[in-house]
Amino acid sequence: MAKPLNAGHGRFVTFEGGEGAGKSTQVRLLATALREAGIQVTVTREPGGSPGAEDIRGLLVTGEPGRWEPVSEALLLYAARRDHWVRLIEPALKRGDWVISDRFADSTLVYQGVGRGVERAWLDQLHRLVLGDVAPDLTVLLDLPAETGLARTRTRDQASATEETRFERMTLDFHQSLRRGFAELAAGDPARIVSLDASGAVDEVAKAALDVVWTKLAKDLPG
Repeated sequence: MAKPLNAGHGRFVTFEGGEGAGKSTQVRLLATALREAGIQVTVTREPGGSPGAEDIRGLLVTGEPGRWEPVSEALLLYAARRDHWVRLIEPALKRGDWVISDRFADSTLVYQGVGRGVERAWLDQLHRLVLGDVAPDLTVLLDLPAETGLARTRTRDQASATEETRFERMTLDFHQSLRRGFAELAAGDPARIVSLDASGAVDEVAKAALDVVWTKLAKDLPG
């Protein structure tokens, strides 16, 4: 690795991908690597991340798959995202932290847009109304076949006895459409979104993710 990353220069990094892609694990491993390099890191997730957003999370990720119709679901997500941004992400960036989030607005474009049929133009307008031009500095997309990811979630859920399985219980066609949707987003914004094969060993994926962060974000830091 090259010289240590400089602290005091906030960056916003998100991890995206389908269910079971390993986002939470890779967020944790990247945060550890950055802290070892002297970076102050704030780790968060969506839906959630702030107390109010965590309350909304419970409404979104539990219950039956058909609990919400798509537009209502998107509105709930943006209510949570606004609170998350104002109360946690923006203050952390202003004090110089690197913020690493398990999901952000790309998930809404794919899950509620591609997966559930909400128009992209409407979602883009909603984002502008709620957050303006806010976007991550870098998004790492963990790409994995839907069948593989769902198999991982079944093993994980049995071990943890979680009730947060609403999206996982949607159809395989839905999850396959998510993978295509994320791939299309990455193809349309290659400067920000970097796709990694998430089927390999955890440490191999972690190294690849850190290399991406280093290449994309460290080069323009001062010092």
